[in-house]
Amino acid sequence: MYQQIVILTGAGISAESGLRTFRDQDGLWEEHKIEEVATPEGYEKNPQLVEQFYNERWQQFHNGCIEPNAGHDALAKLEREFEGKLLVVTQNIDDLHERAGSKRLLHMHGELSKGRCPRSRQTFLLREPFGPDHTCTCCIPAQRLRPHVVWFGEMPIGLDRIQHALDSCDLFIAIGTSGTVYPAAGFVDTANHHGAQTVDINLMPADRHSQFQYHLQGKASELLPKLVEQILQGKVINDQMLVG
Repeated sequence: MYQQIVILTGAGISAESGLRTFRDQDGLWEEHKIEEVATPEGYEKNPQLVEQFYNERWQQFHNGCIEPNAGHDALAKLEREFEGKLLVVTQNIDDLHERAGSKRLLHMHGELSKGRCPRSRQTFLLREPFGPDHTCTCCIPAQRLRPHVVWFGEMPIGLDRIQHALDSCDLFIAIGTSGTVYPAAGFVDTANHHGAQTVDINLMPADRHSQFQYHLQGKASELLPKLVEQILQGKVINDQMLVG
């Protein structure tokens, strides 16, 4: 039985719920230059454009058509029933994990549902799209809130907590992430170094340079429910374990 599990989720798990990804061939970056909508400099130059960009994402999340899929549900079930320690780290800024019921969750790239005070870094829940009237209540004078999203050139959130969890985990699972962007790309090396089993779940075939011990190719919504059941039954992942 595993004692401590760390799970990293990327754009792939949200894509199965109908959310477009940032890096796919038809991804959002093709409609906007990265430096215009995903850097501090772009925000300083044109905050209205950046707010519009994230407001379009906000509207997509709240149009009633986007719901958690079976992969999100499986991870929420694992949290409810797993007797050891569990941390889900997500690179996604949507709230699909929360909607599925996950609570032991860390958004390393921020959350679209929140705004952040640029002075105090305090966050505030947003119940409507960004606008000039969204200001903080922690400063005098009140500061205009910026999207609570980690942009290029900024440090991801919670790295110390993630590192601590990776140092002591015995199972690390990455789901729907390219594994090419640091620091997240280095998580598997840390887990391997400390003797954890490492598993990659992805639509794409395993890269020949992959550091993961096991690779499961397919949809997270199909593979995760089966894998979670096996973990909850106390089974240890091995080459003979049939998943899929």
